[in-house]
Order: sequence, then structure tokens, then C-alpha cells
Amino acid sequence: MAAPQDGPWLDDAAGRLIRPYTVSGGRTRPTAALDLLSLVMATGSVPQGPLGPEHALALGLCDGPTSVAEISAHLRLPAVVTKVLLSDLVDCGAVTARAPRFQESPTDRSLLEAVLDGLRRRL
Repeated sequence: MAAPQDGPWLDDAAGRLIRPYTVSGGRTRPTAALDLLSLVMATGSVPQGPLGPEHALALGLCDGPTSVAEISAHLRLPAVVTKVLLSDLVDCGAVTARAPRFQESPTDRSLLEAVLDGLRRRL
């Protein structure tokens, strides 16, 4: 057997040793409203009750505001599984989640003109 790539659940030769749905206990719907751009951050509270090793890994990635997409990439898990894990952490108070903040005008004309000018200069 080859040496593990990233912890006990990955193997160089075999890949992921545990199916993603097993990590989430077969659940496919998070209890918290999360999307890929939601920012998650640890509260400092210690979760009461047993959580799996993936929960601990996810919690370790939440020292500062981190997007769900970034956590999913680091965990090498599908986004839906990551959302389930993070919603478990939200439910037990270990992390908070908030929707990303967008500017009032996401299509700011001056920004678009600056991008267009930059593209023209590169041509």
C-alpha cells in the first residue's frame, strides 16, 4: 500500500478510501443556508458531542473568514458534502456563516471601463 497523500482517507494508489456520502452520514442537504461563496469562520466554541475527523479538518480551515468553495477544495470533497459538514458545525455553534457582501452596483461602469481599457492595452 502506498503512503497516504493527505491524511488517513486518501491513498496514492487507491485515491479516496471512504465514499463522500459516508463522510456526511448519507445526508445530502445541509441544515444551514450555505452557498459556495458563503464565508465561514470559527467562533472559538468547542463542539459538544462527537464529530468526525472531516469536521475537525473543516473547523481547522476556518480560522479566518473562508469560503465554502475554498474549504471544499482543501478537503477534496464535493461541495454538497462540505456544506453538510459545515452546517453541522454551524448547528453546534463552532462556526458562523454569512452570505458574501456584494457592492450595491455589481456592474459599476467605471470598473467595467477600466477592465476594457486593460484588455485593449494587452491586444
